[in-house]
Amino acid sequence: MRRSSSPMPTQRSFFQKSTLRSLTRKTSSLHTKTLFSSAPNPNSSYGIRALQTLETSTILNPSSGENPSQSMSLSDSFLTEKILLNLKQGKPNSLRDLLFRSNSFVVVEVLYRCRDNLQLGQRFIDLIASNWPNFKHSQQSFSAMIHILVRSRRLPDAQAVILRMVRKSGVSRFQIVESLILTYRNCGSNPLVFDLLVRTYVQARKLREGCEAFRVLKSKGVCVSINACNSLLGGLVKVGWVDYAWEIYQEVVRSGIQMNVYTLNIMVNALCKDHKIENTKSFLSDMEEKGVSPDIVTYNTLINAYCRQGFLEEAFELMGSMSRKGLKPCLFTYNAIINGLCKQGKYLRAKGVLNEMLKIGLSPDTATYNILLGECCRNDNMMDAERIFDEMSCQGVVPDLVSFGALIGLFSKNGRLDQALEYFRDMNNAGLAPDNVIYTILIGGYCRNGVMSEALKMRDEMLEQGCILDVVTYNTILNGLCKEKMLFEADELFAEMIERGVFPDFCTFTTLISGYCKDGNMNKAVTLFEMMIQRNIKPDVVTYNTLIDGFCKGGEMEKGNELWNDMISRRIYPNHISYGILINGYCNMGCVSEALKLWDEMVEKGFEATIITCNSLIKGYCRTGNAVKADEFLSIMLLKGIAPDGITYNTLINGSIKEENMDRAFAMINKMENSGLLPDAITYNVILNGFSRQGRMQEAELTLSKMIERGVNPDRSTYTSLINGYVTQNNLKEAFRVHDEMLQRGFVPDDKF
Repeated sequence: MRRSSSPMPTQRSFFQKSTLRSLTRKTSSLHTKTLFSSAPNPNSSYGIRALQTLETSTILNPSSGENPSQSMSLSDSFLTEKILLNLKQGKPNSLRDLLFRSNSFVVVEVLYRCRDNLQLGQRFIDLIASNWPNFKHSQQSFSAMIHILVRSRRLPDAQAVILRMVRKSGVSRFQIVESLILTYRNCGSNPLVFDLLVRTYVQARKLREGCEAFRVLKSKGVCVSINACNSLLGGLVKVGWVDYAWEIYQEVVRSGIQMNVYTLNIMVNALCKDHKIENTKSFLSDMEEKGVSPDIVTYNTLINAYCRQGFLEEAFELMGSMSRKGLKPCLFTYNAIINGLCKQGKYLRAKGVLNEMLKIGLSPDTATYNILLGECCRNDNMMDAERIFDEMSCQGVVPDLVSFGALIGLFSKNGRLDQALEYFRDMNNAGLAPDNVIYTILIGGYCRNGVMSEALKMRDEMLEQGCILDVVTYNTILNGLCKEKMLFEADELFAEMIERGVFPDFCTFTTLISGYCKDGNMNKAVTLFEMMIQRNIKPDVVTYNTLIDGFCKGGEMEKGNELWNDMISRRIYPNHISYGILINGYCNMGCVSEALKLWDEMVEKGFEATIITCNSLIKGYCRTGNAVKADEFLSIMLLKGIAPDGITYNTLINGSIKEENMDRAFAMINKMENSGLLPDAITYNVILNGFSRQGRMQEAELTLSKMIERGVNPDRSTYTSLINGYVTQNNLKEAFRVHDEMLQRGFVPDDKF
């Protein structure tokens, strides 16, 4: 045994030298031929001659990749023969053992030897995939597999291998292309491989890499088909990389690849997306010269773009010119026109286009009616929305979730929850399962109308149906609970939200902070504010305004000022509302001088004074017993062109009455009426309360009579003032008379009585 094995090293050395000499002779000969061959023509057979040249130069350049024939040992050659023999004999168990001893050189050589027996090659690839999924492939073994799979028309499998190849770390597009070219001829492949490479990059959303691969192929004289070029161009336009798409388009033109109508439509879409619709005429003219004419898709793309940009007359003109080209407007054309009209609020004209469609026998689809339904909803036109929905059914068009959602949203928004629920049930009966959006719309309707019990029931039903509550649904319910001051329930829902892994957003925190501020629970509001910052959710001026307002209403001006400074330190600058809140806070505290300093700062920074801020200052003057200054400020308001409202005059009247200056109060009522404002219940109550406090009950009763005479209904405050006036004078008889009248009108006395 020892004697028979001794010659093996010499024999092995001989075979290796022999193989290398043979290979050197072959490659030298090939190199000589290709050096004198004509330059590769990209238009002939997708650059096959270029591939032959490149294969040879890659073999002669060791740095460009490993060549299996050069690198294979004698044992690898025997292993290759054994694998091929077992493949032919169909011995899977033996093959499994052999596979575990093989390497990427063996895989490449086996696949080369299977070029004329694709079934054998496929069987080998499948065996590797099923028995050794973690096999350490080289770029060439990947490439050889791709070639065999493409030739076998197993394109999805070939794409899967390409994906593995392109996702392999540290491998450049140049290496991938070079490897595919090197193995191209030995696998007897076809140019579809290079098309598939480009398409795979596009489908994997690796567009930049796809462009690089396209350029590497082009630099090596390999031209991919126009379909692959279109795939790349379409992918670039779809994600908005329009400039990049034009660069690739110019390279396609320079390559001399024959373009088609798909290329034309992709680039027209690129111009429309880039808002360069005016350039389409010259582009279409250029394409006509290249023998490519626009089709129905081209016209539809342009009409849609014109409509989106508001050029409706141009869209109608283009639609009219279609017949001259032998093209008929289709459903997409009409839908684009109807959508354009609705976007400009021209609902009646859009309806006219729908009628025109029906006259020429073109049936509208669900999208057509949904466009019109959407416009009805935007205008709160419930009657027309129902008509459109009924017409839809009459035309045999089946409504979808969008159709039902539009109506449910419309009726919910307008407080007609019974009708919204009816459409919700109809949707279920039609076999359409409501999704998160539909449920959230209905929940929002209940929340807006304060019917929180029904909103929570709908939320429970939503969970039962397997819908997952997202942040929008949670925010909708939280907003409803906060409006109804159900803060305990809101807190529980917030905790559930976090527990379920739904991340609160800006809206969540702002809603809860506002709810707690209105409830006067500033500690909880501040805790939420701090949590918001910890979660890297940036507060805005509205968040700060809400917190400052909460502190100001609680009389905590110092904390309000601290937040003001914190807001500015974060480069969030106060707006006119911020100033109004702080001015109102100071006025409520009677600190008019501080309020006026802020007023001056606000005006200096260019913010226009509002009636709300002016009313705050008038209130401040009146509260400090300075109704004269308040009256002077009214003159400043009028000079600035700010028209006083009912609140302005009521505040001034109340200030005068508090100073027991009834004459000035009545003078203010005259001013109010002369400015076109009629006294309301508050005005009359202020005067009546003033008379009652002074014991002038006759004037108080006359005020009540005048109030009723002018059609202003007395309220509980009116009767309470009168009763208190009579009680102060010990006139219990009249007090009980007013009390009885109060009860007859449905008012219940409060603890002030």
